[in-house]
Amino acid sequence: MFSDESPKKKIRLSPKEALVKIQHYCAYQERSHKEVKNKLFEYGLYPSEVDELISQAISDGFLNEERFAKAFAGGKFRIKKWGKVKIQNELEFIGVSKRNLATALKEIDRTDYLKTLKDLIEKKAAQTTEQNQYKRKNLIARFVISKGYESELVWDTLREL
Repeated sequence: MFSDESPKKKIRLSPKEALVKIQHYCAYQERSHKEVKNKLFEYGLYPSEVDELISQAISDGFLNEERFAKAFAGGKFRIKKWGKVKIQNELEFIGVSKRNLATALKEIDRTDYLKTLKDLIEKKAAQTTEQNQYKRKNLIARFVISKGYESELVWDTLREL
């Protein structure tokens, strides 16, 4: 019935081993401080060791919150077509500082932003079969607002089109 195997014990890494692993982890892709902190705790380190290793990763250039925020904002905008509101909420949830959050949002080009908004509206309009114009506009606006675009900007753009 029951297996003789006991559940796997977590192996506690030494700070030196954890530093090497965290450097690889950060070199693979940009990471937030929160992600790195959680990963270090998974390695069984104590809070004082975690803080020290995060400081080390920052000073060695493996961890940079501003660089992470810019990469995150740019990626979510280009790939997932998220608006600034959704990007801002996600970065706040991750724990990115207000200064780095503002810097990341400035990286999104206004012209590209408006073009993407228009493209999303046109694509949704083509998919929408609703005949009533008011309901149709409302459906389109709700979709684009849910992607994180500012409601005032969405309605202004819808009126233009």
